[in-house]
Amino acid sequence: MIEFLQANMGTVLALLGAALAVAMAGVGSAKGVGIAGEAAAGVIAEDPGKFGKVMVLQLLPGTQGIYGLIIGFITLSQTGIIGGDGNISIGRGFVYLCACLPIAIAGYFSAIAQGRASAAAIGTVAKKPDQFGKAMIFPIMVETYAILALLVSILALSGAAGVAF
Repeated sequence: MIEFLQANMGTVLALLGAALAVAMAGVGSAKGVGIAGEAAAGVIAEDPGKFGKVMVLQLLPGTQGIYGLIIGFITLSQTGIIGGDGNISIGRGFVYLCACLPIAIAGYFSAIAQGRASAAAIGTVAKKPDQFGKAMIFPIMVETYAILALLVSILALSGAAGVAF
C-alpha cells in the first residue's frame, strides 16, 4: 500500500480534488433542489397552473452540481486519469486538489442557500404570480457566487496544466 501511494500520490490527490468538486457541489445541489421542491410541491397542490413557474425556480440550485461535474471532468482529463497515463507528481496533484476546492466548497454552500432563496421565491409566486420575474432575481443573485467559484476553479486548472514540478 505504501509503495502504491508513493508511486501514485499525485494522481490520488488530483482524483480527490475531482471527487470533492463533483460530490460536494452535487450534494449541495441535491439539498437545494430538495428544499425548493418541497415548497414547489405545496404550491402545485393548491394551484397546478403555477407548475411552470415553480419548476424553473426549483431547478436553479441544480446548476452547482453541473459546475462541479465540469471541474471534475476537466481535472480528470488534464491529469490523464481519463485517456492518459494518469501519473503526475505529488506537487501537481496538490495543485489540482486546490484548484477543485473553490467549486467544491462554494458549490455546496451556495446550492443550499439558493434552494432556500428559491423556496422563498416560490412562496412569492404562490401569492403573487405576476411577481415571478422579481422573485427569480433573489435565487439568481446566489448563483453569482457559484459562477465566481467556477471561474476561479477553471482559471486554477488552466494554470495547473503549466506548473512545472
